[in-house]
Amino acid sequence: RILGTKRVHNNIVYNEYISHREHIHMNATQWETLTDFTKWLGREGLCKVDETPKGWYIQYIDRDPETIRRQQEQERKKKQDLDDEEKTAKFIEQQVRRGLEGKELEMPVYTELNRENEEEKVTFNLNKGASTSVAASSKTSSVLGQNALKMVEGAVKRKEATHSSGQPKKKKKKSALDEIMELEEEKKRTSRRDYWLQPEIIVKIVTKKLGEKYHKKKAVVKEVIDKYTAVVKVIDSGDKLKLDQTHLETVIPAPGTAVLLFPASATYISVLLNYNSSTCILESINEKRFSVTITIDSGPLKGRRVEDIQYEDVSKLA
Repeated sequence: RILGTKRVHNNIVYNEYISHREHIHMNATQWETLTDFTKWLGREGLCKVDETPKGWYIQYIDRDPETIRRQQEQERKKKQDLDDEEKTAKFIEQQVRRGLEGKELEMPVYTELNRENEEEKVTFNLNKGASTSVAASSKTSSVLGQNALKMVEGAVKRKEATHSSGQPKKKKKKSALDEIMELEEEKKRTSRRDYWLQPEIIVKIVTKKLGEKYHKKKAVVKEVIDKYTAVVKVIDSGDKLKLDQTHLETVIPAPGTAVLLFPASATYISVLLNYNSSTCILESINEKRFSVTITIDSGPLKGRRVEDIQYEDVSKLA
């Protein structure tokens, strides 16, 4: 478990095990060789094992409920991101289709009422239910056509005059790209990252799986692996351990001490910092609200005082 879920050679694991003083030698077990023991681990589902030209490799399967919960949370978040991408793709497709449909529409063309045959009479059906029609002379029909044309032309001119006047125009409709960018920005502002580990911060080990030797001990994060795992160095003993972030918690020091504000913070100040971590000075602690007040000590916002920062958003610097 010290090596975590990393795929390693079985000899490396065995040498790590026998380096402990109170280990059980292979001769005292039911397995005659290390290979037999490795195969048994694979059959029991305790580890993933595979044979290569260089020998047997094993990979520990972490069945810790908290780890399984975090993996399920990651899968759920990944599925949600895929759903958001599908919604965005459909939205773009709808906007493109709407734009193409708008281009196909053409303005109506108004023409005069002309007769190709001078002897043909123009009739108007004024009553839909009536079977009779009213006949008009050629002169009267021509006058009606000209009057209708003048009415249309007058309406068009009035409409153009209204648009060209000093009246305020309607707000320009947002493009599909603008709306998508706004949606992504809003999502980025409101979402909170579920990882917080940062190098050179001090953390407290809260898991009991490593025994009382390491429980509640403070350590310094030396390396962050895949955002959720850290290699820490225990301050008291100097031992190095590889732990998941669920087995660690932040350390809130006394006022006046330097702390690090995590980019995972969902506060507005993280938005202003473009979701980058920032060195700060701890000013005060509000135990009732489980929050602190800090003053930013670096970057463009240096000197700004920020209140109500949650415990899990800051930690003491090494």
